[in-house]
Amino acid sequence: MQTISVVAAVLKDAQGRVLVTQRPAGKPLAGYWEFPGGKIESGEQPFAALQRELQEELGLDVQQARPLLQLSHEYAEQRVELDIWRVTRWSGVPCAHESQAIAWVKPDELSRRRLLPADTPVVQRLRLPPCMLVTPSPEDETGFLMTLERRLAEGREFVQFRGPALPERQYGVIAREVIRLCREYGARVVLNAEPELARQLGADGAHLSRARLGTLARRPLSQEFLIGASCHEAADIRRAVQQSLDYVVLGAVRPTASHPGRKPLGWETFAELAAESSVPVYAIGGLTPAELDTVHAQGGYGLAAMRALWQGTEN
Repeated sequence: MQTISVVAAVLKDAQGRVLVTQRPAGKPLAGYWEFPGGKIESGEQPFAALQRELQEELGLDVQQARPLLQLSHEYAEQRVELDIWRVTRWSGVPCAHESQAIAWVKPDELSRRRLLPADTPVVQRLRLPPCMLVTPSPEDETGFLMTLERRLAEGREFVQFRGPALPERQYGVIAREVIRLCREYGARVVLNAEPELARQLGADGAHLSRARLGTLARRPLSQEFLIGASCHEAADIRRAVQQSLDYVVLGAVRPTASHPGRKPLGWETFAELAAESSVPVYAIGGLTPAELDTVHAQGGYGLAAMRALWQGTEN
């Protein structure tokens, strides 16, 4: 079977919509929608191919991008090795230079388009915001929910609700309010609890502790839900990948007050472990949103934090 190497781009506008193009008549799989891009020429580097393809196809000048996802897909006639990049800075207005239709689409609406089969895993990736707010365990329910609402009003888009010290019934009561607030502000929320409870309460999914991950025989919920896990070493990441989880949280990168006895990974080890993961990796441990560029440079997808995001610390 012939194998071709292809590069594709994810571009988002100010409203968070993603650019997709429709394959015109006369091309294989005409009518399907796809992320813009094309074949990597012999001897060409992926970023250079990305720049060339978006200039030729859409008239865009790509100035900055970072790797997002690499995957393989087998069609009837050929295997496609797809290298997908998140374009973070470009100039120009997209124009259809190849008679293709173009559209800006909200990530949640991409599944309604007839996307190329090779591109469909990207849709799940786009459901994940770059920062995950990990909540502390509630001590005062009223104060906890007030703080959560403030953080959501400030734009937090992804919440992991923790309550390890709470009795199960009380956790469920507060979780319902957490989910209600997240729905009100358009944020995603996963429960650090049994996946079945997350499904019953209507959360977006569940976050598994390392201990839960270690007992996992198969993915606990369907692809409709987000399932992630806490990881500290390569074996954890391998298990998460084998069970088709949607993301992992890897750390601690730096020493933290919450785990004073745990040896931090440091950036070098983090980068080595992140490189082994085919699912998005969130860095955790003494980090702030100001360090997202560092996380990306070390192969991470985003960052998770409790203190910095819960207290509203941005630097």
